[in-house]
Amino acid sequence: MSVTIRAGRGAPAARILGVGGYRPSRVVPNETILEHIDSSDEWIRSRSGIVTRHWADDHETVEEMSVGAAGKALANAGISPERVGAVVVSTVSHFEQTPAIATRVAHRLGTHKPAAFDISAACAGFGYGLTLAKGMVVEGSAEYVVVIGVERLSDLTDLTDRTTSFLFADGAGAVVVGPAPAERPGIGPTVWGSEGDKAGTIGQTVPWDAYREGPVERFPALRQDGQTVFRWAVYEMAKVARQALEAAGITADDLDAFIPHQANMRIIDSLVKTLGLPEHVAVARDIETSGNTSAASIPLAMERMLETGQARSGDTALVIGFGAGLVYAAAVVTLP
Repeated sequence: MSVTIRAGRGAPAARILGVGGYRPSRVVPNETILEHIDSSDEWIRSRSGIVTRHWADDHETVEEMSVGAAGKALANAGISPERVGAVVVSTVSHFEQTPAIATRVAHRLGTHKPAAFDISAACAGFGYGLTLAKGMVVEGSAEYVVVIGVERLSDLTDLTDRTTSFLFADGAGAVVVGPAPAERPGIGPTVWGSEGDKAGTIGQTVPWDAYREGPVERFPALRQDGQTVFRWAVYEMAKVARQALEAAGITADDLDAFIPHQANMRIIDSLVKTLGLPEHVAVARDIETSGNTSAASIPLAMERMLETGQARSGDTALVIGFGAGLVYAAAVVTLP
């Protein structure tokens, strides 16, 4: 029997209503990294732009940092937890396969039986979560969605690896996504994708199932082919960024802010040059004091830009994330 299924009836559009971040209390300077590798502060700064980064203490778990960031985002948005219909957490550093950490975070926030799940999209994870949240709000399965990017990458860092030990850091960033009027959408179309033929350029040194065969020499750590990733990020992600601008119906001249994934200062500066961004566009360079926090980097940088006055509520920003997979996601958004 053929029947007509009713389509979802959500909001005509979606927007970011609030942002919040959690930065661990421990600040780690380059000097600490140099205790483990043969290098210099000047070399680390020239290679990455990083001066300090935050590493979590034992009590600053993925769960605790997520709750802290999401709580700030809800307060910033003026939305009570009971109105949240979904919680999405992007992370690669929550070491329990199941249950999803999102379920515990949702409970701790005081929400009422929301959908809750984790995603693994590395440094593009915030963009993936934002896109899913927009879809839920427009489809009608949730009125408000909390999207969290959170990492404890210090747990996956080999301090003796000269190519990566200085890069990675910890933290959490979150946004609340909710309804917007049709004439004022706050999240543009997402340009996203993957290039699995390059999956081996960023990964884990040892898979978890290696432990089945007995103790491994070292705990699994992150590794990457830095030169390959750099070339891909600069050239391919510039194309993706342009596609996101075109999909949103604007040009670089219309932007107020550019918030890329905080992977490397040289990548950020190269993207700005390749895209030909006008001088009036504020550029997030949170990596200098926060390091590379993967899925957390874009919302953390967004919060800092708003807090410092580098960007303002209502500004138009281009956000783009890219990382292991290789995966990417870009969109134009209105800042909360």
